[in-house]
Amino acid sequence: MSEIRVNKVIDEAGTGAVELTQGATLPSGKTLSGAGSISIGGDITATGNVSVGGTLTYDDVTNIDSVGLITARSGIVVTGGNTTIKGAVETVNTGTYSGGILTLDTATGTVFSHDLQSGAIGIVSITNFPVTANTFHTVTLLLNQNSTGTGNTTAATGIGTNITLTPNGVSGFTTSALVGSGTTVTLSTTAEDVDIVTFGIHYNNGGTGTPANYKTFVTKNGDFRFG
Repeated sequence: MSEIRVNKVIDEAGTGAVELTQGATLPSGKTLSGAGSISIGGDITATGNVSVGGTLTYDDVTNIDSVGLITARSGIVVTGGNTTIKGAVETVNTGTYSGGILTLDTATGTVFSHDLQSGAIGIVSITNFPVTANTFHTVTLLLNQNSTGTGNTTAATGIGTNITLTPNGVSGFTTSALVGSGTTVTLSTTAEDVDIVTFGIHYNNGGTGTPANYKTFVTKNGDFRFG
């Protein structure tokens, strides 16, 4: 077996890469390294493990076994088998409050909290939820009653009377929620109670910019007392 010892290899013209006509073999324990990139127009087959220290971007894949974070930009489609999610929890985000408007930005999650000691809610604004055909999105709000128990207790200032919806790609519009036979949900009048309110938004795929194609529902899951 012969050896060629050189520092650099370039093509005959001295301007480009060489062609490995019969391929190349790396002995066990050896690696390819450097700050550049690898661009391959054909298939890559790995019989062992593949480790990626940065971000792996791909259009399609058969199996994923990840010990880190996986971000699916366009959703996940499960066409067969069982789906098991273990240890999954969702962070409770604090709603953004200003001038009586409580904004629930679904780009950050679907569970929010608001302390009514900071101020009563005149408008609930739900923003950045995806517009997908015939879908139903839920947003849950944990409301901590203020120290006197007077925040948002009448129909005029109830939760669900005044709602602003701003789906992805839509400028936003004002609506109200459907509440069974009522017009809104009212909160507990007991100081420091916690009300759990859930909003549901149905989009019928009739056109993202038309408010009539959305229906908003709201329910309240009781008054909870702690301590």
